[in-house]
Amino acid sequence: MGISEAAHKTHEELFPNHKSTLKMTDPELIEVFDNFAFDEVISYGNLDTKTRLMVILAALIASQTLSEYKVILGGALNVGVVPIEVKEILYQAVPYIGIAKAFDFIHATNEVLECRGIKLPLEGQSTTLPETRYEKGLAVQKAIFGETIDKMYQESPANQIHIQKYLSANCFGDYYTRNGLDIKTRELLTFAILLALGGCEPQLKGHIQGNVNVGNGKDTLLSTITQLLPYVGYPRTLNAIRCLNELIPE
Repeated sequence: MGISEAAHKTHEELFPNHKSTLKMTDPELIEVFDNFAFDEVISYGNLDTKTRLMVILAALIASQTLSEYKVILGGALNVGVVPIEVKEILYQAVPYIGIAKAFDFIHATNEVLECRGIKLPLEGQSTTLPETRYEKGLAVQKAIFGETIDKMYQESPANQIHIQKYLSANCFGDYYTRNGLDIKTRELLTFAILLALGGCEPQLKGHIQGNVNVGNGKDTLLSTITQLLPYVGYPRTLNAIRCLNELIPE
């Protein structure tokens, strides 16, 4: 059968003049994967090329697949994802995967950017101060999730309220308020991260609703799930679809 013309074209767009050694050692696998990921899958849905690469990068960070991340990072930069967007994808992942899992990806990203002649550090994107991070983070939370946030605070036991405050000040105040990516994109990236992590279905459902609230409808979420399928596999894909259908029935 061979690799389709569409798959070859997509591969060349992302990785111009790249010669895969696996085409020599594992030609059948590469034929199946390239035709599926770079032709069949990308023909579905409403994500533009940049957004597709951004959610894939987010999912690869969550999946801890550093080698594939570096490959896709090169492709993302080739199709117009800019360095600040790349760094913000990384930073957005930190409160969801933990800094220990993010370090290797930060270092790898720095190496790739420096190899391309990009001077580090990039321009700062923070918009909060220590005395404003909680207030601004809480405002972002409420803008995304509405009255749910008040309910979470009201129902939190006294010895656990600090976690709710950390969510507001740290997860949202330190990260969601940053420039470089808009809230709509950040929520979609968070959806991709939680999907790829697996075992986070309650949080995944919460962020499905959050995505809908900021304008990422079911079509966009289903498109995201579909684009991540070749990288995260069927079990996590099907779990995400089940969550999506529970929140937004057909």
